[in-house]
Amino acid sequence: MFQNKYKKIYKTIKKYDCIVIARHVGPDPDCLGTQIALRDIIKTTFPNKEVYAVGYSASRFSYLGTLDKMQEEYYQDALLIVIDLPDKKRLDGVDSDRFSYRIKIDHHPYIETFCDYEWIDDQASSAAQMIMELVFNTKLQMTPFAAERLYLGLVSDTNRFLFQYTTPKTFNLVAQLINVTGIDFTSLYENLYLRPLKEIKFQGYIGNHFTVTENGFAYIKITDDILKEYHVDVATAGNMVNNFNYIEEIFAWAVFTEDKNRGNIRGSLRSRGPIINEIASHFGGGGHIYASGVRLESFNQVDDLVEELDAECARYKKSNNMGS
Repeated sequence: MFQNKYKKIYKTIKKYDCIVIARHVGPDPDCLGTQIALRDIIKTTFPNKEVYAVGYSASRFSYLGTLDKMQEEYYQDALLIVIDLPDKKRLDGVDSDRFSYRIKIDHHPYIETFCDYEWIDDQASSAAQMIMELVFNTKLQMTPFAAERLYLGLVSDTNRFLFQYTTPKTFNLVAQLINVTGIDFTSLYENLYLRPLKEIKFQGYIGNHFTVTENGFAYIKITDDILKEYHVDVATAGNMVNNFNYIEEIFAWAVFTEDKNRGNIRGSLRSRGPIINEIASHFGGGGHIYASGVRLESFNQVDDLVEELDAECARYKKSNNMGS
């Protein structure tokens, strides 16, 4: 008899005594919150299991919880659950090939198969939404701790329910989450949106130094010297891309940040019309149609990407009969 995805994942979790939960590099509240929440959910449902959430931490999201350091013994007869990641090359902190079994749970458009079982729903608003759905369709136990982190992950990835992938299903699952756990969701926003003054000043710098093309594409190149001047890190710069939605003259925009530690340029791309993920894939990146990311070798590569994104904005304006 056909076994649905929820039962398949639940039975696989039940089978393994050691479970490692991993996600993509450059973590955001959705992947981190989901990862930490799922660890708590599995540990609460199966107290005797060893469950670890691994990967490099992000200090700005420390309020979501702590991560585990990957150990060699965790590979032994263990299950890997990959969250919020469509392609193997961006997996953070583990070698997926060394696990006994691998499950992928992801809401990005399909890129490649690298796990034994893959549940992909590119219409889901977030990885957090998919974990809510999994829990409410199995015997996994939702906890208030997990619910808070899933709520924050979903709110972050939907930009407070503003983005296209927010659906009636999203609202129904969130309502169920609040009804089941009774969390005070209004108290959670402070951690998500509280910012130090230096970040506000840095946001002002970006707003004043964006280059805007005649086709409505805006971008900025941020060097390591600028990061040091404003005392912010690469992750903070990348996240600033979300603060420039709904500017009348701009259809798509990007923040390109020099990452000295990794020796590359981190690009965060957003759009409110032009399709950008296919262009990002030309440069080894990817993501959603209106929110994508890339890692580039140099600022020279940035110029090539900017040219393609600007051309896409031009096509978008023309197809929608928008003047100059």
